[in-house]
Amino acid sequence: MKRDFLKLSDLTASEIEVIWKRTKEFKEGQARERPLQGKTIGLLFEKPSTRTRLSFEVAVIQTGGHPVFISSRDTQMTRNEPLKDTARVLSRYLDGLVVRTFSQQILDELAEFSSIPIINALSDLYHPAQVLSDLYTIRERKNDWSGMKVAWLGDGNNVAHSWIEAACLFPFQLVLACPRGYEPVDEIWKKAGKEAGDRIHLTHDPAEAVRQAQVINTDVWASMGQEDQASTRMEFFQAFQLNDRLLSLARPDCLVLHCLPAHRGEEITDEVLEGPHSVVFDQAENKLHLHKALLEFLV
Repeated sequence: MKRDFLKLSDLTASEIEVIWKRTKEFKEGQARERPLQGKTIGLLFEKPSTRTRLSFEVAVIQTGGHPVFISSRDTQMTRNEPLKDTARVLSRYLDGLVVRTFSQQILDELAEFSSIPIINALSDLYHPAQVLSDLYTIRERKNDWSGMKVAWLGDGNNVAHSWIEAACLFPFQLVLACPRGYEPVDEIWKKAGKEAGDRIHLTHDPAEAVRQAQVINTDVWASMGQEDQASTRMEFFQAFQLNDRLLSLARPDCLVLHCLPAHRGEEITDEVLEGPHSVVFDQAENKLHLHKALLEFLV
């Protein structure tokens, strides 16, 4: 039976541990197999991408498969071909489909009508593959989740939603600091509250979120498709900039994460991004190795 990866909760904690074990083997060069030999993986992208596209493409190549990049603007989807038709036809050509889209509904419909695994490479609601590799980056340096405090600064966006799901799967404390009006989607937050209880907390005070944190995560203030809101968001988000002052409130061994691209001087200062707490570029590299393991698991 085929497996889709549309959100982090599509996997169990034990399955994620298996994927991380393989991620480590791929990263350290221990995995000599080419598990995607003879497989063709489509990458259907509606949004621009640097790291996600390249890491998936190179992951497919290095595990023996053949990637086919598909820009949605070059398909009949732009001429209103039903998604269910696209899904069934692509299932006849491909062994898996990685999708980067504006709408989670597109992913859900593709998954419903395809007979091949559909993998979420970013939607408006979730960015699960990103957070899966972010969690692996933390696991490389900190072995015990219990009691760990992870802070999120900024928009309650798709990455934040996947972090909320992660807190339901693993026993760390997640504190999100978001400006008023920019909190996570209510449905996602309420569902997580039932599953994670008091291990997740929402505040409008960034200092409260980062105080004694062992991990601080942030993201751009205006995501793709929100460019017209950038100037308005700048006013609301100024206090949520990750700078030396806020970082000083965290634990001395705190890790700083950012999924990139970063707007230096906005959501994060250059000093923090280039500083000793930053693991941002290891985090970016780990996408490649994680995607190898994820593709192997699903395809």
